[in-house]
Amino acid sequence: MKLVLCAFMLLTLAACGFTPMYGSGGAGTSGLSATAGLDKIEIDLIPDETGVYLRNILIDQFYRDGYPVDPRYRLRVAAINQKVQDLDVTTDSESTRRQIILTTTLNLVDIGTGENVLSRPVKAITSYNVLGSQFTTRVSENDAREAALEDLARQIETQIALYLKR
Repeated sequence: MKLVLCAFMLLTLAACGFTPMYGSGGAGTSGLSATAGLDKIEIDLIPDETGVYLRNILIDQFYRDGYPVDPRYRLRVAAINQKVQDLDVTTDSESTRRQIILTTTLNLVDIGTGENVLSRPVKAITSYNVLGSQFTTRVSENDAREAALEDLARQIETQIALYLKR
């Protein structure tokens, strides 16, 4: 009975048009993965130091074979807003853990028409320990910020890949 149920579920899944996002597709698909179109996107400058770091991550993810010669889309990422919150406060009113929240908005513009084809807010949250040493706390904070920026880059890549795969 379980075998019949599993076979039925697999046939139902195949009939719904499911295709793997990062796969090469199957019968009846274009044969291209969703990441194939990322090399046709020009990435605009992003303000501030965190924006430069995010843009460099996106360049590494999008341009596997060099910069686009004839891009079809332009990616615009708004300035990154950062908010730091104390999470764990002791009875002496000292924080032992902090949280970094990064938010921004991505806009994908069709260069040919000038139309904004995709607009999404993205948000990443990470935390770090506040230690006795200012140096180690600063290093932990920078590591946490970089991890949040890498998360933003993954979210942006996923949103664009889903748009291109549609």
